Amino acid sequence: MLFYEKNRITSKEGINHFIPFSESQVGAKEAFESHFMHKFIKGKIKRDSKTTESNNALFSNEDLEQTCFIPTKKLEFSAEAQEVFDAGLELWKHYHSQEFEDSKNPYNPNASLLDIKAHFQGFNDKDKMNPPQKAQDSYYKDLIGTLSAALKSLAKKIEPKVYEYGFLRE
Repeated sequence: MLFYEKNRITSKEGINHFIPFSESQVGAKEAFESHFMHKFIKGKIKRDSKTTESNNALFSNEDLEQTCFIPTKKLEFSAEAQEVFDAGLELWKHYHSQEFEDSKNPYNPNASLLDIKAHFQGFNDKDKMNPPQKAQDSYYKDLIGTLSAALKSLAKKIEPKVYEYGFLRE
């Protein structure tokens, strides 16, 4: 979900709680507003603390107790999923390494995947995002291609389980 090509999460509509990396990992120039996803992946979300970011911003205590999976240790990912994370990390690093002198496209430390794609790909005259091929940055094109290939590899691994576990019928 974090790296899916049709992911529509954007920091323009509120706090982006879905940044899976830390500021130091990506070389951010400013602090993120939320560390929820990074902490979640690291198994550092506290269930019972009334002061944690996750409880205040995303869940009520009742939700946490009854319906939410909260990892108590770092999540382990398959090799295919780790490739997706690695590709995503390189993309976030590249975004945060840019010079942001254009006031129409200012630096956004809380950028989501959609925000990053918009930064590099821009929009056409109908206000639709340009395809990755129209991006001016060739390194970005390589990174987004690597991410896409990693996602396809992960999808091939997951697809049989969708039927095995009954999420879809064949």
